Amino acid sequence: MSQTVPVRLYVNGDRHDIDIEPRRTLADALRDDCGLTGTHLGCEHGVCGACTILVDGKPVRACLMFAVQAEGTSIRTVEGLAPDDQQLHPVQRAFWEKHGLQCGFCTPGFLMLVAGQLEEKPETDEEEMRDVLSSNLCRCTGYQNILKASMAAAEEMSG
Repeated sequence: MSQTVPVRLYVNGDRHDIDIEPRRTLADALRDDCGLTGTHLGCEHGVCGACTILVDGKPVRACLMFAVQAEGTSIRTVEGLAPDDQQLHPVQRAFWEKHGLQCGFCTPGFLMLVAGQLEEKPETDEEEMRDVLSSNLCRCTGYQNILKASMAAAEEMSG
């Protein structure tokens, strides 16, 4: 029998009080304990970026962070990206309009990565964005439409 500890997570503005084994990842806690399955698990080694979320506004690989480490932080997942049920976040809208997705598996990680970058630095140029995008893997798009979508979002968010 494994020992659990109480952890209070603040995810997308909601409080989640969970009991969790200290060795469980934040990705597992979000998916299994909070019911937020938009955070995808690809490699579970921090390589692919499918599990990227924002912790205190910074992109983090949720598969590399223990849930207990997230106590007291502000966590934002893809489910919390849109401001409400009627409108999309500028990054979501740009990915849709510029065809920055195909199978969709990597999409939540890219959305959170790009949103985190542009919310911190809306005037990100193409060279910087290429560097940012290089940290996540996509097997379908060849990155061209992801880059186009990211730059369209940057233009909207900086203008």
